[in-house]
Amino acid sequence: MKYMLLKTYSPAAFCDTPISEWAPEEIKAHIDFQRALGEELAKSGELVDAQGLAWPDEARVVSSDGRSAAVVTDGPFPETKEFLAGYWLIDVDSPERALEIAAQASAGPGPGGTPIGEYIEVRAVMGAPASDS
Repeated sequence: MKYMLLKTYSPAAFCDTPISEWAPEEIKAHIDFQRALGEELAKSGELVDAQGLAWPDEARVVSSDGRSAAVVTDGPFPETKEFLAGYWLIDVDSPERALEIAAQASAGPGPGGTPIGEYIEVRAVMGAPASDS
């Protein structure tokens, strides 16, 4: 069963200090934790992919009616400090295992090495519907 674990950056929800204000060694400890988790999941055969995402100010929104040139803009974005920061795509034997991994990911270190308890959204990856053709 494949699951996507979505890492949402939301400083107000789990840490009073924005990551931009963390000490360099605190950022390094957090990134090292993420890498170690990825290595552990790769070793167990459960990791399909994991990536961090660029900051929202580098994102673009694309829309198209399929007939004319696509419209590409740098927004609109919601007025919030919360955004999707990265993900893990895992392939595990049970929903419970996906939740265990999410809990482990949630406990990454923040300022002072304290686990930040960030929100990790766990979503099952659905297969494509069967085609009748």
